[in-house]
Amino acid sequence: MDIPVYLFTGFLEAGKTKFIKETMQDENFNDKSRKYLIITCEEGEEEIEPAELGDNVSICRFEREDDLVADRLLARQKRAGADVILVEYNGMWMLDKFYNALPENFMVYQEILIADSTTILSYNANMRQLVVDKLTSCEMVVFNRTDKNTDRMALHKLVRGVSRKSNICYEDLGGNIEFDDIPDPLPYDINAPVIDIKDEDFAIFYRDMSEEFEKYNGKTVRFKGIAATDSSLPKNNFAIGRHIMTCCADDIAYRGVVADGMLGKKVKTRDWFIVEGKLTEAYSPLYGGRGPVLKVSAITEAEKPVQEVATF
Repeated sequence: MDIPVYLFTGFLEAGKTKFIKETMQDENFNDKSRKYLIITCEEGEEEIEPAELGDNVSICRFEREDDLVADRLLARQKRAGADVILVEYNGMWMLDKFYNALPENFMVYQEILIADSTTILSYNANMRQLVVDKLTSCEMVVFNRTDKNTDRMALHKLVRGVSRKSNICYEDLGGNIEFDDIPDPLPYDINAPVIDIKDEDFAIFYRDMSEEFEKYNGKTVRFKGIAATDSSLPKNNFAIGRHIMTCCADDIAYRGVVADGMLGKKVKTRDWFIVEGKLTEAYSPLYGGRGPVLKVSAITEAEKPVQEVATF
């Protein structure tokens, strides 16, 4: 039987413990008929006392990142007889460590980032990689301790610079919650006969296309990219894309789509081209499955952009 896991991330004193306590005190979540295990991975000022949550709640702590291994997680779950697990994750630990340690029957049902609105922008300025790590896969971001002076646009842009899917809400000191309603216009016209992607907008285009391909399926796009050839691809197929940096130099990676059609051009890896074509979804050995394929209708040699690495 799968064990549902609710993962709460954020930095020290961001309010994760308070959020977990309020969740466990909600009768719609803790119906007293199931057993719950709360795993904490850091020690803040506020602590959770099992007695205040009920006899069906157990608590354990993982103080060292290296202790996060599947056998130990499974042992804790069995000892508690837990049907549901809540994890208060250490903000200084990368999430890959946790996901790689999950036993096979542990399923993350929801990942929520709890962020102190008064400090998160400073964390982002000084520890960008850790902030991006927590934003990348979360389904919701809760910005707490907000007031009338909170710069919601700055917080909104922080999230949208990494994910367009995460829900955003703002909680004030009185516990009142408002959901984010700031629109996210794309920097190009997605309904144009040809969607023209500027060099500086490639990262946004690639992320949005990857997350919501249905918006682009059948659309004609034009962009500049660097080619990559691969022996696994059929004749006249190649990859075209850009190196993208999400947060820092360590995470720069090539991201592109399969292009079908060289139109007589001699395409070599690291050549720059401006390509135009219709996006479709099809199988490609480069993906090992179905993915976006650009049916090339025009291709011309191009100079590399001023900024070779695309960013957000």
